[in-house]
Amino acid sequence: MTGPRSGSVGPDLTIGVVGPHDLVERVMLMGHGPTPVPSRLVAAAYRDEQEAADKVVRLGAGVDVCLFASPVPYDFARKAGVLTMPATYVPLNGAALQGALLRAALDDRFDPSKVSIDVLGRAEVEEAYSEIELGTEHVHLREEAAGPGTLAAFHERLWRRGATTVAITCVHATAERMELGGVPTIRVRPTGAAIRSALQTAALLGAHHRLEESQLVVVLVDVPTLRETPRRVTPRYWRDELKLALHRVLLQEAHRMSASVWPLDDHSYLIIATRGSVAGITDGFRTPPFVERVRDELGLAIEVGIGMGRTAQEAETHARAALARAQSSQRAQGFALDRDGRALVPAPRTPPRTQPQIKPKGLEILARLADRLGDQEQPLIVDAENAGKMLGVTPRTARRLLRTLVEEGLAWPLPPNRTPQPGRPRQLYRLIVEKLGPKSSS
Repeated sequence: MTGPRSGSVGPDLTIGVVGPHDLVERVMLMGHGPTPVPSRLVAAAYRDEQEAADKVVRLGAGVDVCLFASPVPYDFARKAGVLTMPATYVPLNGAALQGALLRAALDDRFDPSKVSIDVLGRAEVEEAYSEIELGTEHVHLREEAAGPGTLAAFHERLWRRGATTVAITCVHATAERMELGGVPTIRVRPTGAAIRSALQTAALLGAHHRLEESQLVVVLVDVPTLRETPRRVTPRYWRDELKLALHRVLLQEAHRMSASVWPLDDHSYLIIATRGSVAGITDGFRTPPFVERVRDELGLAIEVGIGMGRTAQEAETHARAALARAQSSQRAQGFALDRDGRALVPAPRTPPRTQPQIKPKGLEILARLADRLGDQEQPLIVDAENAGKMLGVTPRTARRLLRTLVEEGLAWPLPPNRTPQPGRPRQLYRLIVEKLGPKSSS
């Protein structure tokens, strides 16, 4: 995805406008007026403020930012937990409230100092009244947002008692209910200046989000099993087979993210992607990427570090630092670092898998399998089903035991044996019986 130029808002930016029909129409017209905002506006009108959350869900990933016609639908959507994108709203305080009070003052039936007002905060109301030199002794407030019926009951009760002369509401559906019930009502409507300012704010929020989502991210994948050590020397053929299989899995995952993959050395890979694509496959940087699939398909444990930066070099430096944290038992959190080198989410490392009920040592498992396979000139190769029969355990337990052998350097996972038959491909493991020493011939 191409982000907008620095200091500008891209013309392909999409703003979802959520609110009642009349206000949405007004916002849409102003967005394409004499000084249009360089973005595309998508209308999401409702009849009742409580539909706001559903409208946001329907807009989904098709918008970069949401603009609500007032604080009320914004509050409903926020409490429903559906705001996965930046959002703002057109304010109704200040000039908007003063406009409603002016309309009340121009009507001989109403006394603007004797009213009921909903949703707006006391400080906002007192400031608006002080600017027009009116007292608030007989102004009744309900600051908490609520359903249209609850707010209508609040206003109607006060009016029928004679405590107020008119109801001033910020909620479209509440106004409709009171008008049908014969309660004098004035709606607080946003000013043109407030709408234009909110549109500009929404466009800037969306552009900033675009820039953040397109930020460069470097992911480092390290495979401990591929690291050569004096105690763990494996045949080059098996290493090459496993590297090819792992590279294929990483390429498939990278294709989903529109990312690129390069092998760095014999045991690590570098992946370049964007922040938005990586966030999508990591649950917002809470779960390391690729770990589960590589473990399930290849029986391998991998370690991952993610880094961001202002340059590719800085992002790679942070990725290496994040990988070092992930590999350290003392710092087993923060596998992703932002461009300032700080942990994005203090997410724990992948939890250790549950150990099987039978816990013989790795060498004992290897010796039992080698003994049942007998002497062969060809390498000893098994799968979970055959290993389970030889060890007297279920295939699931056998699969975990074989993975334990892999982690201890006593077995080597081969590329999955894909067959024309449907279902999960058969995973084969090569037993490194050389680790048994002279006992392997006994």
